Amino acid sequence: MSNPTPQPSFSARGAVDLSALNRPQSPPPGEPGGAPAAGGYVLEVTEANFPQLVQDSATYPVVVLLWIPTDQANAELGTMLGRLAEEYAGRFLLGRVDAQQQPQIAAAFRVEGVPTVVAVLQGQPLPLFAGTASEEQVRAVLDQVLAAAEQNGVTGRAPAQGEDGTVEAPEVPAEPELPPLHQEAYDAIDRGDYDAAIAAYTKALKQDPKDTMASAGLAQVRLLQRTRDADLQAVRDAAAAAPTDVAAQLAVADTDMLGGKVGDAFDRLLELLPSLDAEGKEQVRVRLVEYFEVVGVTDPRVIKARQRLALYLY
Repeated sequence: MSNPTPQPSFSARGAVDLSALNRPQSPPPGEPGGAPAAGGYVLEVTEANFPQLVQDSATYPVVVLLWIPTDQANAELGTMLGRLAEEYAGRFLLGRVDAQQQPQIAAAFRVEGVPTVVAVLQGQPLPLFAGTASEEQVRAVLDQVLAAAEQNGVTGRAPAQGEDGTVEAPEVPAEPELPPLHQEAYDAIDRGDYDAAIAAYTKALKQDPKDTMASAGLAQVRLLQRTRDADLQAVRDAAAAAPTDVAAQLAVADTDMLGGKVGDAFDRLLELLPSLDAEGKEQVRVRLVEYFEVVGVTDPRVIKARQRLALYLY
């Protein structure tokens, strides 16, 4: 971190004196009248998961509550922090340490009383406050922690936790069903039948000329079909031997596109264009338009190439 106040590193030295606590009691977390159970963006910290928590603080901010969960004042603060953790939706993870059940972790933070709240950023503890505080005060402290985290590049999002401390797998939305002709084209591509895929996409465009997915799919399949049996070295040799031959330059541009060399393909054809006759220019224009569909019409490379194309043609 670039600018936090130096703090002691984590260690298990020192004792934590909690004997002075003699206040009204609350039920254990998760029971009626007690603080909520862990889950969501709240994790019960144990010696087993504490090292991982410290490691994760390099990715996203961690706020640690050291408490006695059955103490009423502690439970009220824990409830508030848990509610804020859910509201902030992963901008920080709240770790709860039962100071009586996990004395080694409490000692690592050199806690002298509970509740105590500490931030952990990039593995370093940053004391926030001890005792209770109003929600407005806690929000202000949390915002300061998030600002400090951002300044130091700790900008990740905490994953949601299960009640048992396991990370909940995010819900993966089901992929929407493809229109019938698109599915027909996909199936044809899978079996290597590019003619059938082209026919399906062409039919889809006849039904809806504004079907941009079909336009892009058609351009991609045509590229795959043209390059299916190409000998890459032979194609490049032919292009080098005939720098003004339209067919040879189109063929090598296809191999560039297939290999992800989008800029090379665009530049090759655009530099060739001014020297061509009307028929050659039209061949190059059509091929470039197909490439634009393959890459995506909003791609910055396409926008720049389209401007150059218009300049050369008009």
